[in-house]
This record gives sequence, structure tokens and C-alpha cells, in this order.
Amino acid sequence: MSETTLEKHTFQAEIRQLLDLVVHSLYTDREIFLRELVSNASDSLEKLRHLQGTEKDITDPELPLEIRITADKEAGTLTIADHGIGMTREELVENLGTIAHSGTKSFLQAMKESGSTPGNMIGQFGVGFYSAFMVADEVQVFTRSWRHEGESLVWTSDGVSGYTIEESEGVSRGVKIVLKLKPEFTEYAEEYRLKHLITTYSNFVGFPILLDDKRINEVEALWLKNKSDITEDEYKAFYQFTAKAYDEPAYRLHFSADAPIAINALVFVPTENPEKLGFAKIDGGVSLYCKKVLIDADPKGLLPDWLRFLKGVIDSADLPLNISRESMQDSALVKKLGSVISKRVIKMFEKEAESDPERYLAFYKKFDRFFKEGVATDYPNREGLAKLLRFESTLTDAGKFVGFTDYAGRTKDGQDKIFYLVGPSREQLESSPYIEAFKTRGLEVIFFTDPVDEYVVDSLGEFDGKKLVSVTQAGVELEDAAAEGESLNADEIEKLCIFLKDELGDRVTEVSSGKRLVDSPIIALVPEDGMTPQMRRMMKAMDENFKDEIKVQLEINPRHSLVRKLSDAREKNPEVAGLVARQLLDNALIAAGLLDDARDTISRMNALMEKAMG
Repeated sequence: MSETTLEKHTFQAEIRQLLDLVVHSLYTDREIFLRELVSNASDSLEKLRHLQGTEKDITDPELPLEIRITADKEAGTLTIADHGIGMTREELVENLGTIAHSGTKSFLQAMKESGSTPGNMIGQFGVGFYSAFMVADEVQVFTRSWRHEGESLVWTSDGVSGYTIEESEGVSRGVKIVLKLKPEFTEYAEEYRLKHLITTYSNFVGFPILLDDKRINEVEALWLKNKSDITEDEYKAFYQFTAKAYDEPAYRLHFSADAPIAINALVFVPTENPEKLGFAKIDGGVSLYCKKVLIDADPKGLLPDWLRFLKGVIDSADLPLNISRESMQDSALVKKLGSVISKRVIKMFEKEAESDPERYLAFYKKFDRFFKEGVATDYPNREGLAKLLRFESTLTDAGKFVGFTDYAGRTKDGQDKIFYLVGPSREQLESSPYIEAFKTRGLEVIFFTDPVDEYVVDSLGEFDGKKLVSVTQAGVELEDAAAEGESLNADEIEKLCIFLKDELGDRVTEVSSGKRLVDSPIIALVPEDGMTPQMRRMMKAMDENFKDEIKVQLEINPRHSLVRKLSDAREKNPEVAGLVARQLLDNALIAAGLLDDARDTISRMNALMEKAMG
């Protein structure tokens, strides 16, 4: 090659500044250079494919549209080649030596404003090519334009002083980039390392990627295909590949949308829940792509944490190729993307639950904690998630589950509350004195038996405009109902309530006669602003020194024989009446799950039995 054909250029100041940042800034993910170069090659091939439909005079039309990667370990070189549109001499200068198309000025401005490392932002402004200098001492770009009059050229640079352009023989249409690797980065000439990088970042690129003549990217980007063109076996294989799983998915969601943001998504729900099987909290399993190029395998802030069981791919052409991880959670686009996906997933579950309730229930029993976590933490989707919850109630047979929508559809005219009771099991709750009056009046009471249910209900607050109310709380108004048995009269009730308040002192805030009881003599009600039994247990588990003075409201059943006899004994045998009064309170606290220390209860019970035995 003659000396006269060699053109020497210096980089523009902005390019020099950029290269200095890229080469010398500490950056842990240097490996993304290959993703950037492959992505550029893919873009070039895509443009050529488009030209084939509009231009007839394309040089070397028989060349395959593929990306070839070859490595020479002994020479320490790595080559990435494509037969895309290539570049002219002017385009080489314009694209690789100035800021005209590279976006470098915007890149540097963003660097200055954000304080991010350059590697985190490579690709976001179209400066991906320069990432090659993170691992290479010298980069050569052999290129020939798709136009017949295009020259065969080579662009050479060490990334510091500038670059040269000269003619080169035997260059085919497209671009061939040869990296002379730095001694400390010769790992990128190892086949196993390159294969890992391709499958990690570029596995779904739409053109064949050949590494030393062997195709690496053999899995199709199914999320971009029409659903009618995909078989069940292909879906299953894709799920197993992306989730690294061996089972079959329980559900899948495959959709595309253009507004409010461009989305192509294919996500799966596994059959088993690892967290339910005793494993630690799992990591998210949905990868974020932009035009089939991986942005982040586990994008924090994309989906709410309760959706961490999902597996699959979300692709959005509206996102920058490498939106930095630091800005991921602050990105309005990412938040919008996550919101659309979350709502679609919830709608999918709602439809599945309606079309096949038994199948959904089997799934729900394994994954219910995720939905409950979502109700407690994901406010925008709280109402939608609430529709997915399932539970038993006083109107269902044991083992039969319903949802809030079913409950709301069965409420009586004018009923503006949804009643529930929390406890360890259905068996215990069915025998609870708290539900007697509700069952008598035909009011459905939900049974919550999961330890987290109370926090879920507290977070939800209401459903379909109906307030969720615990039947253990004071202040619940019930309509009158016909009652059997002789009752104390108003005067006797008043005197007995005064007697009980005097005997029990500040352990109770109020004693009254109410409408809640049918078969039980007395009940302890938690004040509306008081701490529930489940909340107290949680606080004690968190703090062994936690102390909470238990004060309840008592409601008596004036028709119960024990209450009537107590009314009679308060004057005739006040000592026994006092013992019975305190025992009745303890019995009510036990039923409410509020009795912490039963030593006095046992002593008093012994005293009562002794008196009963004469």
C-alpha cells in the first residue's frame, strides 16, 4: 500500500475526552463491548435487508446476512464481521471521528450531570463502538459500502492519538472490526468466554451469530412472533431456556402493545414456588431487552417485587439500549413499562380464575403469598390484586374457596361492610363466639387463617366500596334478630354491667349487653383503635420486651343461663360472683387470643371447682 493513500486524522476534542473516560475509568462490566459491537452489526444487517427491498444495485448481493466472530488466541485478536451496509470514506470520518452521528456530546453532557461511570451509559447515546477500546490497544475497521462505487477501506486507531484511513484490498461489503486485545484482556479470545457473552447478551439477535463457524444463537425471539405461529412445544422450550427450568409453565402471557409504550412481552408463571418449598427469597426472572439486545437480566425497579416469580422477556424499542442501572428506578419509561406489565399479569390471572377456578385455586395455594405481599406493598394494583385473593367463609363448605367478588355479590341490601375473622384454623373459627350473631342473621364472615392475612386486610382497608371489618372489633352495629330464651330485664342488665365493671376494674373499658351472642355468655371486643391479637403477637415476636396493657370491651348475653345466675349471685353470694366474673373475663380473653398469662386463671378455676364441690 503506497504512503500517499494514507490519511491521518486527529480526533475531535469530544472524542478524545470520551475515549479517555472509556479507557481509563474503572468499569466492572467491560464485557459489554461485545454486545455493543454485535448490536451495531445487527443494525447494519437490518438496514441492508431493508435496502434489498428497495434497491436493485447492491454490491455482492449473494453475501449471507450473518455476524461472524473469530478469535486468534495466539495473536490476541478478536474479529467481528458483518455483511451489512458498510461505510464510505466520508461515513468513516463522520461516524467514528466526529460527534455528528455518535451522540458523543450528549453522552459527555449526561456524564457530567449524572456522575455515572461511562460503562453504565455506553450505548445510551450511540457511542457503543468506542467500548472496543476498553479491551483493545488497537482497533481496525475494514469496510466497504453497499454502493458499487464504494471503496475498500481500513480505519485504524489506538484510541489515543487519532486514526488513519487507507485503501485495503479484498474487503467485502459490510464491516469487519479487528481488535488487538490488551494483554490483560486476552480472555476475550477464548471460545468459552465469547460463547458465554453471546448467549448472555445477544442470544436473540435476529441474524445468525457464528463463533468460529458454529452458530451460537439458535433460540428464536418468540416474543416478537405472532402467537398463532408458535406451537405449545416451542413455548415450553422457550420457557425452559429463559427460566433455566425443567417443568412446564402454569400460565403464560404473550402480548404486544404500541401505546402508551412499545412493548413485546412473553412471560411465564412456573408450576412450583421455590419460596413455598423452603428456599430463600428468589430473584426476579424477567429480563429486559431493547430490540432483542439484553439490557438487564434482572432489572431492579422494572416490576414490583411481588412479581419476582415471573420468568421471561420484556422488550421495548422505546428504551435506550443501555439505560444505566442507577437511573432505572428513576426512569419514567421504565415505570410506565412496569405498570403496563403488572396490570396485564393481574388481568390474565383474573381471566384464568374465572375460566378454570379449580386450576387457579391449585396454583393460588402455592403462590398466594406473592399476591398478599402485593396487596400490602403495591398500592396502584391493590384493588386488582384483591380480586385474586381466595378464602373460606361461613357460607362455604370446608375446603371450598371464594373471592371478595363472590362475597360482594352475596351481601344483603344496604350492607356496606365485609366481615372477617382471623385465626389459626377454620375449625377454631367456626366455633368462635364472635360469629354467632352473624350466622344467625345470615351475614357471611370470611375466615382468614394465614398469619399474614391480618396485615393484608389492614393494607386493603376496603373492597368495592365496602369497608373490611373484623367481627372482634367493637362498634359493629347489627340489626335486631329474634332470640330464644328468657332474658334479664333492663334494670338487672344495668346492675350486672355495673357490678362487672367494678369487679374487673381497669382491665375492661366498658361492659354492656349486646346482640352478638347466641350460645356464649360473654365476649371480649377489641376497641376500634386497639391492637388486635395478631398484631400483638407480631410485636412480641419482634421485641421480647414488648408490653401492651390489654383493655377490652365486654359484651354479655342476657339470655344465657350463666349470666342470669351471675346476676342472681352478685347479691346472694358476692364472693363466688366475683370469682365467676373474673373467670368469665379470662375465658373471653382466651377466646380472643389475648390472654398472655394463665396462672391466675388456673388458680381461680381451682377455687371455683373447690366451692362447687362443697
